[in-house]
Amino acid sequence: MSQGAQEPGSRPRTPPAIPSDMKAFNQAVIADFRATGGRLSGQMAGRSVLLLTTTGARTGQPRTTVLGFGRHGDGYVVIASNNGARSDPAWYHNLVANPLAIVEVGRERLEVRARTAAPEERAELAAAVPYLESQQKLTERVIPVVVLERV
Repeated sequence: MSQGAQEPGSRPRTPPAIPSDMKAFNQAVIADFRATGGRLSGQMAGRSVLLLTTTGARTGQPRTTVLGFGRHGDGYVVIASNNGARSDPAWYHNLVANPLAIVEVGRERLEVRARTAAPEERAELAAAVPYLESQQKLTERVIPVVVLERV
């Protein structure tokens, strides 16, 4: 789950602590998201997230992850922060290998094509994801800004 995801226009809040078992945490969030049409409960209540299902670069299997997002036009903007890790997250590698993916937002499910923002559009797109700056401070690598455009 990307840090800082929240309802547009709401007060900033402290991001939840990074769980010790991130895979189990994400699986629980995915189940909650799908059961409630995107209205999360517990410590994730009120947060705006989307589910991104990519095709595994090595396995070819579907992989779903939870991401905070911003809107830009008709598309969505996400960041490949990996919570400040030295390497990009697996979902980003999957999108580089196969840019077609599925996004679930609320009850809507749509096919998207992903692309990494070009340097000249990064600042404009980063405005859609206000927590990019705080995430960028956690790592020396440049965090990719990813645009998810409806197919």
